[in-house]
Amino acid sequence: MQLAIWLIERPRWFKRTVLIVNDIVMLTFALWAAYSLRLSELYVPDSLDKMLLMAVAPVIGIVVFYMRGLYKLVTRFIGPEGTTRIYVAVIIATVLWALVVLMSGVKVHPRSVIVIYGLIAAGLIRLSRQWAASALLKAAPQHKPVSFDERKRVIIYGAGTIGIQLLRALNETGKYKAVAFIDSNPSLAGQVVHGVKVLRPEKIGKTIAEENVKEVLLATPSALRGERRIAIRALEAYPVVVKTLPALEEIASGHVEVSDLRLIEVEDLLGRDPVIPNLELLSANVRGKVVMITGAGGSIGSELTRQLLRLGPQTLVLFELSEVALYEISMEIEEVQRRLRMRAEADAPAATTVVEVLGSVLDRKLVSRTIQELGVQVIYHAAAYKHVPIVEANPFAGLQNNTFGTLAVAEAAKELGVDRFVLVSTDKAVRPTNIMGASKRLAEQILQALAQERGTTTIFTMVRFGNVLDSSGSVVRRFRNQIKAGGPVTVTHPEIIRYFMSIPEAAQLVIQAGTMATGGEVFVLEMGTPVKIDDLARTMVRLSGLEVRDESHPDGDIAIEYVGLRRGEKLYEELLIGENTTGTSHPRIFKNSEPILPFEDLATALERLEDAMHRMDETELQELLRATVEGYVPSTTGHAVSPKGEWQPVSRTLH
Repeated sequence: MQLAIWLIERPRWFKRTVLIVNDIVMLTFALWAAYSLRLSELYVPDSLDKMLLMAVAPVIGIVVFYMRGLYKLVTRFIGPEGTTRIYVAVIIATVLWALVVLMSGVKVHPRSVIVIYGLIAAGLIRLSRQWAASALLKAAPQHKPVSFDERKRVIIYGAGTIGIQLLRALNETGKYKAVAFIDSNPSLAGQVVHGVKVLRPEKIGKTIAEENVKEVLLATPSALRGERRIAIRALEAYPVVVKTLPALEEIASGHVEVSDLRLIEVEDLLGRDPVIPNLELLSANVRGKVVMITGAGGSIGSELTRQLLRLGPQTLVLFELSEVALYEISMEIEEVQRRLRMRAEADAPAATTVVEVLGSVLDRKLVSRTIQELGVQVIYHAAAYKHVPIVEANPFAGLQNNTFGTLAVAEAAKELGVDRFVLVSTDKAVRPTNIMGASKRLAEQILQALAQERGTTTIFTMVRFGNVLDSSGSVVRRFRNQIKAGGPVTVTHPEIIRYFMSIPEAAQLVIQAGTMATGGEVFVLEMGTPVKIDDLARTMVRLSGLEVRDESHPDGDIAIEYVGLRRGEKLYEELLIGENTTGTSHPRIFKNSEPILPFEDLATALERLEDAMHRMDETELQELLRATVEGYVPSTTGHAVSPKGEWQPVSRTLH
């Protein structure tokens, strides 16, 4: 037993060497036994030719075993798939050796020896593996696979290459029993793949009930998100947990293990089919330049940092107020650079210099010194307070950071001749009902006004989009935590809708839109179909394998509670102020022409705003915002309408 434990702890190459030695011995013995049985005496080769024929048989066997992947199998969990591989490999090795015998010209060679050799070799190789598996499992019972009756019964949705690779990976663990494939391809219906029948999607309900299936494993390519959404929608009606892998395509190359199976997330459902990025647009204003990202540790700022690094800037300046956020993104970037250096790609931007700057965008001296000393050429301004309830409760801080922080960086960029300034904006800036939206619209107005001034060489532009999935404080992350805690899941209003986009897609489109700018444009990202938040909450509950508890299902697992709209919150968000929208060279980026307030007039309004902020006069602040920001209609009560039409006090905490 001690020897077995010692073997389990050895490196993989050592274990493979032991298996190869074992197979050489088994094959040599099988051949000698075949001759002895055929000739009815203990066989001793009587010529050099016959000795060479005996010697070449195990060599052929080892080469075939290696090519067939026998030495990649885990001996303890070899299973039926491994047994089949052994038999097929022995047959191939036997046939190849028979060809060698026929071509050798050795006379008086019993043909039946070939058949006897194959049978004995197959038995010995299989039995030796079985004995080793038994001994190793006895020594390490914690690694023993569950019994046949205890194996988890699952359905694999998708019978293509990825589904087959997933089935093989599941079989090797010994913990899963695939009872069926589900595939919409009519040509596959009724066929059997590796012993598992392929069924059409309409039979999934019956199969789940009859086979007592609790999990469905999604095996559709992650690149085809539309197809995956259809599959997920079809599974929502059943009491099963839906799982997938981070990148199912990697199973075939062995980069992903079954242990990486994860629950389907709402991102898999809301994510859109990717649009191939325009590489020229991505790199035109980045490669070889000095680029600064403000708010580099935030959700969008950090993703911009990751993507910009891969585009090969000369210097990447990470400007961030939070020390923790700056440290985390810096450590991540170091790791990315290390991996890029290891790959040694021809154009890998491993030589990019990364500079961390800890400070506030309101610190004009620090901003100016950073731009001047490092020679910043492009700025992506993502630094902002974004959580509506918190900014609503702290209007002076929100305006100071979002509006006057943008003013400080933009004026420094103009004075020091920065080539391009791209503001990351929000759909909440359109006809805002809250301080956060108003502060961002003012930031947009600042850039529009600066772009119109004579002598301006800096290209100022802004990119406006809606919610991003799984950003800090996002509704998706909140719902996920509430479900883990057993509920209830809190929704502000049953009719509230929002647009969603993944963080990587948003950052990629921001970079491309910024390259298109000529000055003063408002770029709007195509956000797709809006999502009803109530439906989103219910979908997330079901995707967790749970049931919503309501009047029709009083025994459900998770309740949905409606807590009322928060102060300043809309039922829906907009992306456009006017109707003057035109397309661009990118199918998901649009350009909008909106009213522009001359900088002289805007500067006067900003001075009055700043004075009201110094005096902490919220009444005057609200009046000035209404006069300056088009469409601004603030909440004036501190209350929100509940779904039943009743007035409820709004919580000042972030929901």
